Amino acid sequence: MTIRSVRTTHVALFGTSADPPHNGHRSIVATLGHQFDYVAVWASDNPWKRDQSPIAMRMDMLELAIADLHTPGTIQLHRELSHPYTAVTLERARRLWPQAEFTFVIGADLVKQLPNWHRSADVIQWANILVFPRPGYDLQDTDLTELRSHGAQVAIATPLSQHHISSSTLRQGCPEQPDEIPTVVQAYIHQNNLYPCPENTPTTP
Repeated sequence: MTIRSVRTTHVALFGTSADPPHNGHRSIVATLGHQFDYVAVWASDNPWKRDQSPIAMRMDMLELAIADLHTPGTIQLHRELSHPYTAVTLERARRLWPQAEFTFVIGADLVKQLPNWHRSADVIQWANILVFPRPGYDLQDTDLTELRSHGAQVAIATPLSQHHISSSTLRQGCPEQPDEIPTVVQAYIHQNNLYPCPENTPTTP
């Protein structure tokens, strides 16, 4: 009897607030699509952030932003993975892909926070961690050492030289910086009157 080996599917998990999604997000997702068999993407509510746009709209914008990406790996929006707690997201992912090896993708700003996350031990046990550098957030060796001391398998992604901007900057910026937002997302923003310019908002005497 011949036993056929089953190839492990390598799945990248990338959740982001996507408020709004921009070309930096697209670059990360495209990079992952060249490195992993499957890339699951979703918009999430960050327990540390307030006054976020409705998650359904952020999910719609993210789906529009990644729709035209073509890579060797499959890229797909997974609304059902969205949850404020990463451990719950990983539980859902493990049910969807029981034989997969997971890599959870975070920005450099979250490295210091991760050991304090809800059920962080489960997150570290169930997924490797891939850190994308972010402008303004220096990766400290002490923070990486702390994370690894909890058993985390951590890798640092090659920095993306372009799109050095954050969603918060785009939300607050006036005038807008349309070059950093995909055209289809711009259209969605204008159609739904998201992120209006404060100087155009009437004030009450």
